[in-house]
Amino acid sequence: MPTFPASRLADIAPFHVMELLARARALEGEGRDIIHMEVGEPDFPTPEPIVAAAQAQIATGRVLYTPALGLTELRAAIAAFYETRYGISVPASRIVVTAGASGALLLAMACLAEPGSEWLLSDPGYPCNRNFVRSFEGVPVGIPVRADNNFQPTLAEIERHWTARTAGALLASPANPTGTLLDDATLGAIADFIRRQGGQLIVDEIYHGLTYERPASTALQFGDDIFVVQSFSKYFNMTGWRLGWLVVPQRFTRDIEKLAQNLFISPSTPAQHAALAAFAPATLNILEARRLEFKRRRDFLAPALAELGFRQATRPEGAFYVYANCSHLTDSSDRFARELLEAAGVAITPGLDFGSNQPEKHLRFAYTATLERLAQAVDRIRRFLG
Repeated sequence: MPTFPASRLADIAPFHVMELLARARALEGEGRDIIHMEVGEPDFPTPEPIVAAAQAQIATGRVLYTPALGLTELRAAIAAFYETRYGISVPASRIVVTAGASGALLLAMACLAEPGSEWLLSDPGYPCNRNFVRSFEGVPVGIPVRADNNFQPTLAEIERHWTARTAGALLASPANPTGTLLDDATLGAIADFIRRQGGQLIVDEIYHGLTYERPASTALQFGDDIFVVQSFSKYFNMTGWRLGWLVVPQRFTRDIEKLAQNLFISPSTPAQHAALAAFAPATLNILEARRLEFKRRRDFLAPALAELGFRQATRPEGAFYVYANCSHLTDSSDRFARELLEAAGVAITPGLDFGSNQPEKHLRFAYTATLERLAQAVDRIRRFLG
């Protein structure tokens, strides 16, 4: 007699930050002023050229399915973007437009994961990655990354965790929640090691474009056998449009196409036409100004939090997060975050979402609010601690 739901659901945790966001929204509904530093979503509106491109397409009334792999002209535009930004030649045939980076990760794991196959992930790391692996009966294996290695796995750690059951690794640079980058030498060495084991490397690059001292290098420079996940959500300020892309090794493109046809039919047509304007010079000028604003926010918030006692072992190099140790202020980051929300109206994310590597000692602060609001948040936290 079958039992429902499927047993794997017991291993799939809720996305706790979304539940905290729901509570924050409920408090706002009661008239409270809440400063949002919990969800990884840029506070800037979608750039006007992108909105105008969508409006023009919708006005035609021809909002129909596109090919499962995405609009031909958008795939070509993404390929040109790799050439311009990274000096990397990627055939448009290897680029798959997806329903957000989540859709890209879903396709990658549906293509690669076998029941019982193990996948190495950074801990702390983006929580949904574990759940994508488990959804296709794979086994997520966390590598506890350390501050002295910039919260990124080393080659030695990948080698130590690799077993006969390991199928591959899913890494991120810049990483969520830490904002740290993998250096080129380490990423190249890891890619080479996994290749020699017959495994598969997937690299999450959705925060590319949002780096502040040095540009992020794409993993594609280390081989054409690597899956790369990208998104229009973060750098391009298109979270709600639900559009991303996946760069696929050539031998997997037909498999990915079959999966996309069945799982999604096609990505959103208006979103794809909107994204055609994402690479225009006028749009990129807007995005560069916003990147500099994120840097200003980081440069204010990180030292302000340090003065309040939130210890930071690494400086965030990208994305828009400060990942801080709060262990001498509380013995439970989850309780601290909930009490801060209720008492001070500041919403932040406890480490609970990001893995089992000392989550009770860490909090994530997203600098996705104006400098004025961040200053208000710091003042509220100071009074809360006072």
